[in-house]
Amino acid sequence: MSNNIKLNFINKSNDVNNSSVVIFQKNIADNFDKPTTAWKVIHKPKSMDNHPIDYTTNFQIATSDSHGNNTPKLTAHNGSAFEVVENTTGDVLQNSSTPAMNLEEIEVRNNLTRGAINANCYRNGKLLASKINVSPGQKAVFKFNPSIYIGTASEIEEGEFLNSAIISQINTEINLLGINSADIVMTGGGSEPFKFSLENVR
Repeated sequence: MSNNIKLNFINKSNDVNNSSVVIFQKNIADNFDKPTTAWKVIHKPKSMDNHPIDYTTNFQIATSDSHGNNTPKLTAHNGSAFEVVENTTGDVLQNSSTPAMNLEEIEVRNNLTRGAINANCYRNGKLLASKINVSPGQKAVFKFNPSIYIGTASEIEEGEFLNSAIISQINTEINLLGINSADIVMTGGGSEPFKFSLENVR
């Protein structure tokens, strides 16, 4: 069952540089090296601007190949498992008959005899995490804590991989467990560091 959390970003900072705000999550599945993706980017919010953010607890899964072909997105939740197989129409992504080994994870299995795939995980239709070059017989695993990381950065677009320097600067983690709605308020700026806090939590 999907549980949509209504978040509302509010800029109450003294920022004069019109910084952009980046939100991402970390894939904590521990069996592969995981690039981190910019899930949401709020571009240059002005003072007292607000920006609504929908956060659903369900996911979508899709895969792509080396030719840039993308499968349709399939709805996923913790415990879901998918497989890429070859049928009469070509390579297809489908639900697996066996669930993920860990019910807190999502698995994408490459059951092709040849050809690597890229596995992509989406939240609210926006790219959340990817596993690149999953070989035949291998799988991608996705697992996320119910929390987001938020901070400021420049020249970042949604869906881009974040380098380690940017990730190291964005260290504010906001726990969303048990929350139905909340304001994410940004303060600071000028000579003060930016701070992000939850207000009006329901």
